[in-house]
Amino acid sequence: MISKILSSAVFGVDAYLVEVEVDIAFGFPQFSTVGLPEGAVKESKERVKAAVKNCGYDFPQKRITVNLAPADIKKEGSAFDLPIAIGILAATGVADTEKLGNYIILGELSLDGRVKAVRGVLPIAICARDSGLKGMIIPKENAEEAAVVNGVEVLAIESLPEVVEFLSGIREIIPTSIDVNQVFNQSREYPIDFQEVKGQEHVKRSLEIAAAGGHNALMIGPPGTGKTMLARRLPTILPDMNLEESLETTKIYSVAGLLPINSALIATRPFRSPHHTISDAGLIGGGAVPKPGEVSLAHNGVLFLDELPEFRKNVLEVMRQPLEDGGVTISRAATSITYPSRFMLVAAMNPCPCGFFGDPHKECSCSPIQIQKYRTKISGPLLDRIDIHIEVPTVKYRELSSETGGEASSTIRERVNRARDIQKRRFHGGRIHSNAQMTPRYVKKFSKPDESGIKLLETAVDRLGLSARAYDRILKVARTIADLEESEEVRSHHIAEGIQYRSLDRNLI
Repeated sequence: MISKILSSAVFGVDAYLVEVEVDIAFGFPQFSTVGLPEGAVKESKERVKAAVKNCGYDFPQKRITVNLAPADIKKEGSAFDLPIAIGILAATGVADTEKLGNYIILGELSLDGRVKAVRGVLPIAICARDSGLKGMIIPKENAEEAAVVNGVEVLAIESLPEVVEFLSGIREIIPTSIDVNQVFNQSREYPIDFQEVKGQEHVKRSLEIAAAGGHNALMIGPPGTGKTMLARRLPTILPDMNLEESLETTKIYSVAGLLPINSALIATRPFRSPHHTISDAGLIGGGAVPKPGEVSLAHNGVLFLDELPEFRKNVLEVMRQPLEDGGVTISRAATSITYPSRFMLVAAMNPCPCGFFGDPHKECSCSPIQIQKYRTKISGPLLDRIDIHIEVPTVKYRELSSETGGEASSTIRERVNRARDIQKRRFHGGRIHSNAQMTPRYVKKFSKPDESGIKLLETAVDRLGLSARAYDRILKVARTIADLEESEEVRSHHIAEGIQYRSLDRNLI
């Protein structure tokens, strides 16, 4: 006897249909799974056998063969437990097969027959809709995540008998439905705010410019000056996330298994802060079956690298492709997967090994050679991709003890949104979405300063010894400053402020 069940698996951030074929034949009792199953899929036979028996059904003492088609793609994870169990019960006549061709079935089985949550449900729901299927039978914990996709009937179940009874017409399951816009709007609140940061007005201004133009930024300052605190609040002033960006980000977290249970959408900008001991595979993704790394988990949000010089050089160098292309390709002998990775890079570092070079209150104990060696840990190609260098000084007592806070994130975000709207209109119809992505041709076209600005820039390049890359970055940042002021022209004071944000290009030692 043979039965066919529709299921699905994830490849990268997209899903594809998997046909679970179960054949039960006479012969020595044996349970074999074919179709390139990984470890968790191979182990499913023990979970399926125990779950079927513990739910009161007879497990056939025959030769059972399970095929996962297409057979040339590796299958991983525990989501095939439920479709395999239903396939066995359908082949033995316990479960009705009439409805099986209309639904994708997913779920991990406990030994007592309970159905547990699985990952990758959102891209699978999109696959079900695009394939013209009626709906999905999935764990209750994943129901809201799948219900985000319109046009798919989402049937939430908690145990194996519920599925059998539904297929046999004994039980009716009410489809899960949610108001996507309502859920999206309710999930947009951030638990932190820029108002909580006292002092550091110059740094806040710098981060506002970075957010307005999508510029990567590097904060340089002694320990305890609030670099991490400021970086954690940067997502709160980034432009409001739209539904399309939310779905993109949610898909990545769903595939990685990091989407909170009973959470339908990620509607706030992600913030990822990996430790400096992270490997290159952890940062950009990898593994035998490639998984998304930190650069992809930061997609549409902020990747914060604290203590930047402490990261291994090979780890920092692998970021060059995702920073340039907005995506990262992980190649293996059998396959190649591309994950999206369009993020803002924000890094922090001390000015020297001891941390107090330039501090007015504590004396630096480092020699010039030590300082130079410490700073050269960051390669030129990586610095090329960082537009803004922000000096973060020690906060004064008067500012710390002040009862009044600074501007709220919502107020700053309004200005950032207006600046981004100007950039959308400027680059309408092109592949560029923010000032940070401008090519030299666009810089020449949109960032040409007025006459006094040209003279100021010439003086800065000559006297401060600024490099060609610094010249380009100053013009991009000046264009963003002008956008924040809603000025069509780039004026001299915009250039002057832009020059301030190139401290690592000057010969300070």
